[in-house]
Amino acid sequence: MEIREFDRRFAAITHEKDLELLRRTFELAKEGRASGNNPFGALLADGEGNILIEQANIEVTTRDCTGHAETTVARKASMTYDKDFLWNCTLYTSAEPCCMCTGAIYWANIGRIVFAMSENMLFQTTGDNEANPSFNHSCREILSKGQKEIVVRGPFPEIMEEALEPHKGFWD
Repeated sequence: MEIREFDRRFAAITHEKDLELLRRTFELAKEGRASGNNPFGALLADGEGNILIEQANIEVTTRDCTGHAETTVARKASMTYDKDFLWNCTLYTSAEPCCMCTGAIYWANIGRIVFAMSENMLFQTTGDNEANPSFNHSCREILSKGQKEIVVRGPFPEIMEEALEPHKGFWD
């Protein structure tokens, strides 16, 4: 399956809007960290870029190993909206979705993923910290084995320092 960065369904969302919504995920990541969770944030936006669902990581405080921000957004989205609607939505996330989160996004039928920091950069940032046992595996690779043409954009080098900010000192 070919993974694309552009699709007419999302033509109304500009590069600047992508950056704005990614920056919101950084704020959510900071909120997650402040509440005792790992510093990740995600949100769901409709085809016009309107925020529908926001979520910080909750896995530590809820003791739910699936409580990643992206999986939680996908779960909430699938219980709130139908699959046809979600196919025209974007999941924004501060860091590239892990294998589990990519699967949740795929099964929820969310049509686009936009992330700031690559899984590889996250892996370099967290190292071997047991709080984030990363697969160091691209969501594009995972999605290429599926049957849906989910659009993927990221990473965004121009905001990498901002994306890393919630992680500074956390994984030491």
